[in-house]
Amino acid sequence: MSFSNLGLSSSLIKIISDQGYTQPYPIQREAIPAILKKKDVLGISATGSGKTASYVLPILMGLHANVVSKNRHVKVLVLVPTRELATQVLDVFKLSGSALANPVKSLAVFGGVSINPQMMAMQNVDVLVATPGRLLELVESNAVHLSEIDTLVLDEADKMLNLGFEEEMNRILELLPRKRQNLLFSATLNENLESINKLVLRNPVVIKIESNDEPENIDLIKQLGYFVSEDRKGPLLRYLIKHNELKQVLVFTSSVYEADKVTDKLRKNGIDAAAMHSKKSQGARTDALSRFKSGKLPVLVATDLISRGIDIKFLPHVINYELPRSPKDYIHRIGRTGRAENPGEAITFVTPEDVHHFRVIQKKMGKWVTMIDSEGMDLSGF
Repeated sequence: MSFSNLGLSSSLIKIISDQGYTQPYPIQREAIPAILKKKDVLGISATGSGKTASYVLPILMGLHANVVSKNRHVKVLVLVPTRELATQVLDVFKLSGSALANPVKSLAVFGGVSINPQMMAMQNVDVLVATPGRLLELVESNAVHLSEIDTLVLDEADKMLNLGFEEEMNRILELLPRKRQNLLFSATLNENLESINKLVLRNPVVIKIESNDEPENIDLIKQLGYFVSEDRKGPLLRYLIKHNELKQVLVFTSSVYEADKVTDKLRKNGIDAAAMHSKKSQGARTDALSRFKSGKLPVLVATDLISRGIDIKFLPHVINYELPRSPKDYIHRIGRTGRAENPGEAITFVTPEDVHHFRVIQKKMGKWVTMIDSEGMDLSGF
């Protein structure tokens, strides 16, 4: 099944295609049609399984077809447990809504930063992504009104409950109109979530996607690790690419800043590379991805967030320049390489600070990676 079978508009399908998506994930196949029909949805699916796009795309389509929101009366509220997730969800809304004829204004608000710029930015917002505490502060300041919410999304609802946001969530629910669409997404289903489900959802479509953390092709991946000091990571990366004449290398960093820095150093050393992350324009991302897929661009440097929505599989080389936060993200990264007729290679850089974390990743994966000490390697000139 392709995205064109799910009831999305041609402009949204083009955006999806430009991002490199070809097939919807299982959660998207089931959730998108149900959300477009204005049903309540309970979606249980693992982190990194495409949950965010499964509600962002149909919500954008609904907003695209309707009138603009009244000032400071948002139409869509997405509640999330953390600032990090708020930023990620906002990126998906902006990325997916970038080419719509009627622009949809999205904003993320969270604690830990000054509230004043967020209050000022609330003008004409259609989609508000918020952590519960900061949202209540904005409501109390009359910076935003929740009386005209059409759609409520609780994303990673299990984490919100685990982090102790139940009281804040209940206060927010009391401020919302009774007639609205409710979408609840979570990685797990437990007793706490069942109570929220009963409180919030009305005759929901229940979607439960069984997760498989380990890609089928993990045994086909040649994994190799290098012990390396932080200051020698750049030279080691350039040495491996040049010395081994590597083509189609996907390099992972953990931040936008590091992705740009690595890309800049590669270019200065005669290696054609492009960075792909949320701060790049849609045009730059599309161009980089197209060149990389066609083999014209040898190195693509990407962050985990942006790579999640990109269908690049069976690459010959993946290099973890920085370790991901979780074993699941590590498996997701290396799962992009390797197939029966052409086993892929995943290389991981491990600094002294990373040693314990990488041991945890290997233990979770159930495989131990062959390690090479790069200290004796001559990296001068790289």
